[in-house]
Parts: sequence; structure tokens; C-alpha cells
Amino acid sequence: MAMSMTGLLAAAAMTEERVVEVPGPAGPLQGTLLLAQAKAPVVVIVPGSGPTDRDGNNPLGVAASTYRLLAQALAARGINSLRIDKRGMFGSRHAIADPNKVTIGEYADDVRAWARKARAESGTDCAWVLGHSEGGLVALTAGDDKSICGLILVATPGRRFGDVLREQLRSNAANAPLLEPALDAISTLEAGGSVDVGKLDPALLPLFAPAVQGYLRDVMAYDPAKLLGGIDKPVLIVQGARDIQVTSADADRLKGASAHAQLVLLADVNHVLKVVATDDRAANLATYANAALPIAPGVVDAVGAFILQAPAKR
Repeated sequence: MAMSMTGLLAAAAMTEERVVEVPGPAGPLQGTLLLAQAKAPVVVIVPGSGPTDRDGNNPLGVAASTYRLLAQALAARGINSLRIDKRGMFGSRHAIADPNKVTIGEYADDVRAWARKARAESGTDCAWVLGHSEGGLVALTAGDDKSICGLILVATPGRRFGDVLREQLRSNAANAPLLEPALDAISTLEAGGSVDVGKLDPALLPLFAPAVQGYLRDVMAYDPAKLLGGIDKPVLIVQGARDIQVTSADADRLKGASAHAQLVLLADVNHVLKVVATDDRAANLATYANAALPIAPGVVDAVGAFILQAPAKR
């Protein structure tokens, strides 16, 4: 049953938002806690790849505020949330000197610490972890922790990162002149080697910069579906059919790895969880910079129902 306007206003009046911290390796990690009510379920929202902040924005042209909007929508349903900045970035910039010198395993350690913090702040036995895009891989890596109730994988790749990156590059016709050297670079990193950027077109340098090659080698070693096969907790997979970065095939591969995982496929939802009613790529990308667009209702419905109805398993 949908919450009435009176209920929405009452929930909004009860919410409390504040900055919280947990220890990092060289300084504090920082996030924003949004409390709708005491002893209510709480979800830790883990950002996607690159310099993406706790609200879901990054300086590379993404200003959709996806995580902030999701947190607010969940609060209206009585669900608490904790959205976080990754180590070395934004409010967590003092946690490590070089934000590129980090691994998926270290991000997972941070998520485990955040789950314990969320549990303590919310007064619950465990915390749900929602990973968006690459954040889903981090969630899967941390998923065995006893502080975690279960996982919500939103727009999460079901294949190794190298395969996803190949498909993303091939899907854009503008990449045709750069495709062969880009694919060679991916194969080199998968094999544990280093890419000689002096031989690359300058347009590829941001993707394969020497500073990020160590991280790329690390993330390419993980198989998300294999990780999910070892998770014995409630799992929800949410995938938008108009996602131009992660496809429904990824969601299907994740679902195939876990008999107990639930899969929700949303017809007109894109990667930043906004409604897109067209196949036009430019229109899809335009939503990435529009925080005024609400988060897709289907996403909130799926995540909210799962958290409130699924049995938490520690």
C-alpha cells in the first residue's frame, strides 16, 4: 500500500541527517546518516566506480544525485540509510594519501566497518548493503560479514570488468578508431601486465592512465557471479532495461549464480536509476546531469519492499 501524503509528511518530520565517521587507514572515512526512525532497518549505500561521492555525483559530468534521492525516498518508507564517500575521496580524502592505490578488498573492509556503524547508529542487529554498479562488486566482496543482513545489487555487472569494458567500448560507434588499441590494453591488464600509454591515442589516457592501472588489474580479477554463488544471505538484483553501461545479461548472469536471489527488471530505468522512455542515447545521458529528475519509483518500490519483507540473515 502506498504511503499517504500525511504519512509522507510525518516521516519527513521525523528524519535526522548528520555526518558520521569510522576510522580509515590514515584518517577518518566519512558518510551521511539519514535516520527515519529508531530501530528501523538500515541500508549502507556503496558508490559506483571512479570519483563518485556519497550523493551519487562525480566531477566527470554526473550530477544525478541518485544516492541522495534514494536515501530520501527510503526514509519516507521508514528505512534508515548511510551513504558513504570512498577512501581517499571527498569527505574520506584523509583516509589514504593516493585514492588510486586501493583495492576492491580494501573497499570491502571499509564497507564492513560502515555496516557495523550503521547497525550501531540504527539500533538494529545488522545492516543491509546496497551496491550500485561497481559498488555491487564491493558489496559482494564484503557480503560474508556478520554485520550484514543481505545484499542489494543495483546495476551491478555480472561479468568480469574487462568483459563489461569491452562491451561498453564496442557499443559506442564513436570509439571505432580507438577500439583495437583499447581492447589490447584491456587484455594486457587482465594478464597482469602494464600498458605503455606512450603508444596510446591521448583519448584513451584517462581510461588507462598509469596511476589507475594497478586498480584496474585488481578489479579485473574478480568474477561477480562467482562471488554471489558463495553468498548465503538474502540478495536482491535490480536492473534497468535502459541501462547503457550494465545490461540485463549481467543481471541474468547474477541470478543464474544464486537460486535464492531475487531479480527485478525495470523497463524504463537507466544506469543512474532515472526513468527514460526512449532508446535515444543522448536523452539517456542527459539524465546523468539532472538532479531534478526523481529516482525511478520502481527502484524505490523494489528496494523498500525487499528490505522490509526479507528475513535478515546474519
